[in-house]
Amino acid sequence: MNRPAYPRKSAQLALAALALLVLCGILLGAGPAAGPAAGENPPYNHRFGKNPFLPSQAKADFEGFLKPEQIPTAAYCGKCHEDAHREWRESAHANSFRNPFYIKNVNLIIMSQGIEFTRHCEGCHNPPALFTGALTKDSTVNRAFDEDGVTCMVCHSIEKIQNTSGTGSYVMGMPAVMLNEDGSPVTGPVSYDDIFAKPKLHARAVMKDFYRTPEFCAVCHKAAVPKLLNEYKWLRAFNVYDEWQQSSWSRQSPLPFYKKDTVSTCQTCHMAKVAAASDSGAKAGQIASHRFLGASTTIPIVYNYPDQLKKVTEYLKDGILGMDLFGIAVNGEPKIIAPLEKSSYRVAPGDEVTVNLVIQNKKIGHSLVPEQRDFYEAWVAFEVKDASGKLIYHSGYLKPDGYLDENAHSYTNRLISKEGKLLDQHQVWLTHARGYDNTILPGRSDLVRYRFRVPAGATGPLTMSAQVNYRRFRQGFTDFVFAEKKPILPVIELASVGGQIKLGEAGGGAAPAEDDKDMLRWNNYGIALLDQRQFGRAADAFEHVVQLKPDYADGYINIAITDFSWEKYDGAAEQLEKALKLSPGNPRALFYQAMVWRVQGKYADAIHNLKQVIAAYPRVRQAHDELGSDYYELKQYDLAREQYEALQAIDPDDLSAHYNLARIYRRLGMKEKAAEQAAMFADRKNDPGATAYANEFLRLHAEAANESVPYHTHAQTAPQN
Repeated sequence: MNRPAYPRKSAQLALAALALLVLCGILLGAGPAAGPAAGENPPYNHRFGKNPFLPSQAKADFEGFLKPEQIPTAAYCGKCHEDAHREWRESAHANSFRNPFYIKNVNLIIMSQGIEFTRHCEGCHNPPALFTGALTKDSTVNRAFDEDGVTCMVCHSIEKIQNTSGTGSYVMGMPAVMLNEDGSPVTGPVSYDDIFAKPKLHARAVMKDFYRTPEFCAVCHKAAVPKLLNEYKWLRAFNVYDEWQQSSWSRQSPLPFYKKDTVSTCQTCHMAKVAAASDSGAKAGQIASHRFLGASTTIPIVYNYPDQLKKVTEYLKDGILGMDLFGIAVNGEPKIIAPLEKSSYRVAPGDEVTVNLVIQNKKIGHSLVPEQRDFYEAWVAFEVKDASGKLIYHSGYLKPDGYLDENAHSYTNRLISKEGKLLDQHQVWLTHARGYDNTILPGRSDLVRYRFRVPAGATGPLTMSAQVNYRRFRQGFTDFVFAEKKPILPVIELASVGGQIKLGEAGGGAAPAEDDKDMLRWNNYGIALLDQRQFGRAADAFEHVVQLKPDYADGYINIAITDFSWEKYDGAAEQLEKALKLSPGNPRALFYQAMVWRVQGKYADAIHNLKQVIAAYPRVRQAHDELGSDYYELKQYDLAREQYEALQAIDPDDLSAHYNLARIYRRLGMKEKAAEQAAMFADRKNDPGATAYANEFLRLHAEAANESVPYHTHAQTAPQN
């Protein structure tokens, strides 16, 4: 059996698939030429084929492997870039490999599959290990670089982006901190004096324009589990880049519910400019932050980085979510009483109340929680007390042993094996299905519903409080990693809200009307209902929106989207006409009008609209997909091919592009290309049997089954004391 590749000192146990925040680093040093070719002593196991780096998608533009001494240490870079180095040392990038949660998980795959399988992980978590050939049985490579994880050289040696498929979809170049005058890399040691003598040649060696793009981050902040790893089929692991690219933050699509005035990239949020006291790379006294602030609250605890923990906590609490105790329903009545504090209603002891809590992801350019949701925890804590302080209802509490209430409303997922068992140690290589996968996409909302009965002796008013809490790892995963001396991981309150329910007759109208604010509240409520496929309720919510703000074109578009989803095509057409009168040429309205026209057989009109949308937003993937479909129906195969190839350039893994290009290439006589796309579609399409694996798990776990239903209620399960 292979020995564990990553033995640590007892104080450095093991950090399961820590999601990197953004791929960028600091400036670097150089070394001599490439090391021994693959196949030389010691032998290298090519169990996945000729490419020695599979199952990672990473490639190299040099032959063989690097020698460890060719990869300059972060300390080398830190001599001139002190501020960047100090921030980087406390970041998730610097600790992407060595931390105990990752080590424990990656050792699990070594013991069950073999060290060669970890190449899939280390293309992003420890590229020096991948490119030195260390990831093979009985390797004798000096692994001192493990302490640096994603070091400066990793980011600043990348030559190009292959595509935005992720899982290490980059091309690594030969490390070099200087170029010769002819543009060739300097392959020998470089002194600091040489760098300061020719700073432009240094900058050209270590900085490329694409380092500043979200596509650069996508090479690792998007990932899949290939068949080579799981011996099952290709499965998407996470797609943070796609979430951003389709959101209002990118400004590459007109389809989001809200619009941003400016583009925000990964670097805008995670590498904001900070003051630099001692850094040769500073411009006007500032550098791009190399803390890569995000949601990693465990690294600062494990390694005692109080500054990092403070800044991460501030980052997480900076108004990223909106919360609204929007309304209630009483005794099962379908009509919601909302906005609650402005409405008239009657609630008495003995009544059953359903609270409607709306949570908006308003300041995150990707989902909440992103990346590997199965071992993170974000959940809603909710409680109701009467006027005496007596607890009437609570949900989402932590038990004395640190475990979360099983019935909490959580933003997480559950990985399931082919036996229908929960994979609670992040065994992605055994995953066949997800029991459920809950999140809030950027700019969208979630509706959380709580039902309780007002006790007979309760005194009013009833006070409600709700928080969204976040903990980097589930207690169960922390227990798996640490047999003893478990760290206490911080629970961060991301947002909170409070409200009251009066008992007896409650009169509305005390609060002044705020049309814009109330309109947004109804709009967020409608968005949540639409995502939960409650079309009738969503349509009613959006009707309130346009009543409050009749000149809001998106309100009519939202009604149209709801009608279209409900297959009420005539109603959708009518609402889109209203929107286009208010906002002529509105690309969002034009897109959905094209959808209606296609259903009505008006292909020429639909094509006309979609071409306008693409002219304004060249990277809106849905418009390319729909326009390609229209051309295909009209047997205009060359034009259809253009659209699906454009779609595939945006997302190389788009399932619709694979399927339709296979058909189109076949029609055009391009048999090899057709076969290639057909094979990719067969590998990437959903397994119809996966539902059975998930259902076996859900059958035995009622709390998970409840969460798996988009529109559900958290009901009081037992009388409260």
